[in-house]
Amino acid sequence: MIHRHLADPLRDALADTPAVLINGARQTGKSTLVQSTDLASQDRQYLTFDDPGILAAARRDPNGFIAGLNLPVTLDEIQHVPELFPVLKAAIDRNRQPGQFLLTGSANVMLLPKLSDSLAGRMEVLTLWPFSQGELRGVRENFVEHLFSTGHANRSGRRSSVSWEELLKIMVAGGYPPAVARHTPTRRDAWFQSYVLTMLQRDIRDLASIADFTAIPRLLSVVAARAGSLLNFADLSRTMGLPQTTLKRYFALLENTFLVQLLRPWARNLGKRVIQTPKVYLNDSGLLAHALGTTIERLKTEGSLVGAVLENFVLMELRKQCSWSASRPELFYWRTASGQEVDFVIEDRTGKVVGIEVKAAASLGSNDVRGLKALADAVGKSWIRGVVLYSGTEVIPFAADLHGVPLKSIWSE
Repeated sequence: MIHRHLADPLRDALADTPAVLINGARQTGKSTLVQSTDLASQDRQYLTFDDPGILAAARRDPNGFIAGLNLPVTLDEIQHVPELFPVLKAAIDRNRQPGQFLLTGSANVMLLPKLSDSLAGRMEVLTLWPFSQGELRGVRENFVEHLFSTGHANRSGRRSSVSWEELLKIMVAGGYPPAVARHTPTRRDAWFQSYVLTMLQRDIRDLASIADFTAIPRLLSVVAARAGSLLNFADLSRTMGLPQTTLKRYFALLENTFLVQLLRPWARNLGKRVIQTPKVYLNDSGLLAHALGTTIERLKTEGSLVGAVLENFVLMELRKQCSWSASRPELFYWRTASGQEVDFVIEDRTGKVVGIEVKAAASLGSNDVRGLKALADAVGKSWIRGVVLYSGTEVIPFAADLHGVPLKSIWSE
């Protein structure tokens, strides 16, 4: 079994928290992780609500179901039984022993107000994304952590290469475990097709009543075509031919099931981060390539298309590393009214800031760091460094705190 880097934070959470929720999109490996040998060895009971009998029993008598459990217990796909959340709250309030309940869910309960309120302050929430490139290679990536350390990006001349052909294959394959296990693009595409259909018929149907079931996959395709762009509901409404109220409800379903990711803007004024327009991405570059109907051959010839897929790929690799980093840094983007922009901004809990630009080019020039220089001026004393991730092979110094860095550095040791 491929080791998941979230396993260590999971063990730490179970050691001091009554309930731990592992959430994330369906088929990212949550069930496999919670049934791994070291967790199963604790004599932890495992029940999944994908089993119709177990699901019916929990819905029929939530209080009796929880009372009859042998603790500790793992409850898989908990979003199917929202009736359990207030019962779990009461059980935890009676007994705060750590590690009693390990939950998994394919819907983000923190975006569902009634559910998040039930367990607020009583459980730790961890998110499992599709495989990172390091996990696929047996490497524990520290790229994000090293960006905040002294001297990491100053090693000019260090080679780190991956061919452009290999990088395209990596992006199109994505990180979903069942998808990367398939060895041909045709078979991967068939899996993604089935996956989207399954999400529509199971998880999304469970979360809401939808009149037009063709609207959700169409919306996913339309959002995919705008990956890396500002979220514009008026434009989406015109394209889809749907009222904005309906469109926003459908979009929320894609967000709740982790298929769509929002990236908030960074600003020195913390309040501005929640009122400015976010950017929209998908949760996996393989899913994005499928939704766009693109291939490696097409990516080779269409610069704007490969740029969007590459940016989405890098975002998710960074987001995965942030999820298991001890400092839990946050990701943003930066854009000013005058047009200055940086693809990604990472801020740690102390307020220190790193800027990251993504370029598909194999060579860089001074214009490629203009946005990072502007961001450094805006950040001031909290600035650590800026890097431009590109498809070349050398670490290139532009200044003491500005470097061009090969893309492979994201998952190299």
